Amino acid sequence: MDEGAWRAGRAGSGQTGCTAAPSAGSRAGTAEEETTLTASRGPRYGIARVLSKRGICSRSQAAEWVRAGRVRVGGRVVRDPEFPTDLARDDIVVDGETPGIVAPIHLMLNKPRGLVTTANDERGRDTVYRCFDGARLDDGRPLPWIAPVGRLDKASEGLLLFTNDPLWAARITDPATGPHKTYRVQIDRVPDDALLAALRDGVDADGERLSAVSATLLRAGGKNAWVEIVLDEGRNRQIRRLLAAFDIATLRLIRVAIGDLVLGELPKGQWRVLTAAERQCLGAPARDA
Repeated sequence: MDEGAWRAGRAGSGQTGCTAAPSAGSRAGTAEEETTLTASRGPRYGIARVLSKRGICSRSQAAEWVRAGRVRVGGRVVRDPEFPTDLARDDIVVDGETPGIVAPIHLMLNKPRGLVTTANDERGRDTVYRCFDGARLDDGRPLPWIAPVGRLDKASEGLLLFTNDPLWAARITDPATGPHKTYRVQIDRVPDDALLAALRDGVDADGERLSAVSATLLRAGGKNAWVEIVLDEGRNRQIRRLLAAFDIATLRLIRVAIGDLVLGELPKGQWRVLTAAERQCLGAPARDA
C-alpha cells in the first residue's frame, strides 16, 4: 500500500490519515461470523488497538474506520472497535488494501507559538501538523501517520515529540517511568529564594497538588525574569496554573528538554528524526522507583 496514504493529516484538510470511501458492497459480519473469527490463537487486542500498534493510524481514527465498515478481518467486515484480533494477523484489510506494519518513527519538533497540539481542531485553528506539510523522510518516502507525545498548549513553544509507536509514547508520558521535562519560563516579576522554594514545595489548586521538581532563577531584568522549571509529569497547563496560584503571570513558556534530549539549535517550526540512542534513552525509565 502507498505509505503516503497513511501519513499525518494536514491542517487545511483537518484529517489524520487515509480517507478513501468505504468499499462498495461492504456488509457487517453476523455475531456467529465474528465469533468464528476470534478462534485464532495468540494474544488478542481490539482491532482498533491492533491498527494503532501497527503504526497505521491513531486508535480513535481506527475506531472510526471500524464503525464505518471500512475494516475487514478474515474477509468479513467488523464494526466493533474492540473486536478481538491477533496482532500478527495478515488478513486485516482497510478500504480493500492490506496496510501491513509501518516502521516505527520518532521525531522532535520545535513547536512555534500559536499552533494547537491536535490533529483536528473543531474551531478551525492552525495545528502542529502544519509543520509537516509536504514532509518527506531523508530517503524520499512520505512521512507516515504520527501523533504527538504529550502536548504543549497554543501559547507554549519548544520541544514536542511525535511518533507512530504507541508503546514508546506511553513510556514517555507515564509519570512513573517518563523522563523529566525542562522549561524556560519568562514571568512578570523577579522571584526571591522564598518564592522559588514555594514553587518547589507546591500548592493545592483545583483539587490537585501542583509543584515543580526544581525552580531556578536564570536571569532577571527590572520587572521580569527567566526561570528554569523542571516537572516530573505533564498535567494540563501545570506550570501556568502553578505560577498563577502565586499571582505570577506567564509571559513566555518554552520546553527546552525532555530527559537528556535537548531542543538545541533546531529552528522554530522545523523537525528531525531522533537517533537510535536518543529514542532508546527516552523510552527507558528515567529515574529510580
